[in-house]
Amino acid sequence: MNFAAQLFYSSYLSERLERLYSPRLALKDSEENDPFWQREELHLGPSQPGASYKCCPISNGTVGRRPTLIEPERLKDFGEEELLNGDVKVYDTKVVGGPEIMLMDPPKTRRVSEFRIVPRPPAQYLRFEDISAAAFRIQSGIQKTPCTYSRLSKQYGMEIYLKKEHLHYTGSVKERGVLYLLTSLTQGVIVATDCNFSMAVAHHAVELKIPMFVIMPSCVSSPRLRIYRDYGAMVISYGSTGHDSQNHARHLAKENGYLYVEEDESAAYLAGLGTVGMEIYEQVPKLDAVVVPAAGQYGLLAGTAAAIKHLNSQTLVIGVEPEGFPLLLQSLKTDSPVKDMHSNPNKKLYGDLMERSLGVNTFQLSKKLVDKVITVSEEDSLVAMLRFQEFERSTVDTEGAMGLAAILAGQLPELRGKSSANMELELVRQCVDRALVLDDRVSKFSVQLGEWPGDMAKLLDVLSREDVSYEFLYLCYCKVECVVETRDKSQSAQLRKTLSDRYPSIFWLDR
Repeated sequence: MNFAAQLFYSSYLSERLERLYSPRLALKDSEENDPFWQREELHLGPSQPGASYKCCPISNGTVGRRPTLIEPERLKDFGEEELLNGDVKVYDTKVVGGPEIMLMDPPKTRRVSEFRIVPRPPAQYLRFEDISAAAFRIQSGIQKTPCTYSRLSKQYGMEIYLKKEHLHYTGSVKERGVLYLLTSLTQGVIVATDCNFSMAVAHHAVELKIPMFVIMPSCVSSPRLRIYRDYGAMVISYGSTGHDSQNHARHLAKENGYLYVEEDESAAYLAGLGTVGMEIYEQVPKLDAVVVPAAGQYGLLAGTAAAIKHLNSQTLVIGVEPEGFPLLLQSLKTDSPVKDMHSNPNKKLYGDLMERSLGVNTFQLSKKLVDKVITVSEEDSLVAMLRFQEFERSTVDTEGAMGLAAILAGQLPELRGKSSANMELELVRQCVDRALVLDDRVSKFSVQLGEWPGDMAKLLDVLSREDVSYEFLYLCYCKVECVVETRDKSQSAQLRKTLSDRYPSIFWLDR
């Protein structure tokens, strides 16, 4: 902007300010009758072109005291005449309040007992999420065992699948729970019981590079101790009984900051065992029933049932116990875990069941999830072991054979087998021999022969014609005992009839 333009703008601004803020003391007569909104002073700017006003003083960038634009005389137009004459008119003012607000009575104080307390559902001891987490954690250390169709299906008129848990490194299903339990530990462990659980702990602790000690009494056989050493555990022989070694193991664990481990019903251990149920459900289509042995392995039954019932609540879960130690069945009848079981099971066949107990949590899970609990005899279990060897080419112990034993006894419409091989060879041989006797395929008799040399030859001729295998034991006074093996029950019955007709004095020994 040039100098001329600045001068013109300053002049124009001064005129406007003077016109706006200059006081007017009187009005022209001609303006009294004019409407006030048409009067000149209400319009901005000069009334005529070129007119100007003197500017009022400005301080600090603001205009000084400014008179009101509407003069006191003009207030007549608003009807306030009394104020112009100096008279003051007083108006009576009545303050009208709002509607009265009534406060409510304070709430009545109630006792805690008056409130309805809705109980929260109890937390589940073993959830399916725990089993899934265990399956993910142990998948690299535990192989997924097959669940195959059995050739026994046609013989018994039903589709039978066998979960072959004996294929684990230690031959025991307990490896699943042990491995998941050990993955949460950072300290060394000590075991003092010679069982499948201790073998699983020894193997997987060494694999996880966890310091491992095994305290065993002197009565444990050397081959068993060699197994622990082969796994890589440090074996210490102490005491003459199992109680001596267990007490010493607890003392060493306390003094050295180790963890004394024994089979229990911890949630981690049961979750690892429950992975069996997940694999069964994945491998077998249209699953109707799962039969689980429960001889000293109630955690396996509870964990498997928790997985199966979550995946399909319509699938039956059946537990099988030996007749000589029906701990779970008696506990269900009394509605509480039985502590003292007055029975004497065959320890060689079923392990040391007398020291096993049923925990509260395992009992509650079994009570809620297991549909049926049955018992099988020792004889049926032995015959089932024989069937496994003949048809499945698998060596299983009596606990693993109890599922098939339930079918042999005619107690189940459908079966799901579960097996584990954990028996010494000598015991397996004894079990097979007895199973052959129970199946009427091995018979033993004694007979009194005459003094003539041809009497023995005649007996041998009868046995040869019957096409049986035999073994003689010669006793004094021409008395002999003979063990014969037949193909099946029908041949055994025919042999008994033939020998009884020929030798009335024959005596068949008890099975």
